[in-house]
Amino acid sequence: MSETPEQFDACHVMDEGEILNPQLTEAPLHEAVLYGDRVLTAKFSKRLSCAIKHLPIRVRFRYNHSTEEAIERGIAKDPTLVLDGEIFLEGLVPAEEITRAFEEYLAK
Repeated sequence: MSETPEQFDACHVMDEGEILNPQLTEAPLHEAVLYGDRVLTAKFSKRLSCAIKHLPIRVRFRYNHSTEEAIERGIAKDPTLVLDGEIFLEGLVPAEEITRAFEEYLAK
């Protein structure tokens, strides 16, 4: 399936392996893993796509629904976003908080 410009602008549940803002080829590619159950990670990924689609960042998404692996990583809340190997956001936070966290991350 080919991607259309409308898909880049639409808020949607991210697919496994999908890259948000793939057209920003000059931006580094960040790896994001959403840990948690399928329903909450889907909700979070949709919020995330809405909250950061306007930022100059590329993010590849993966999902991990294994409770054991989450516990091994020290994850205590469902869902949790791990960005580039570090716990980044925990719980089903509002879109505004997601945007703010990524803006601060990019400002570093």
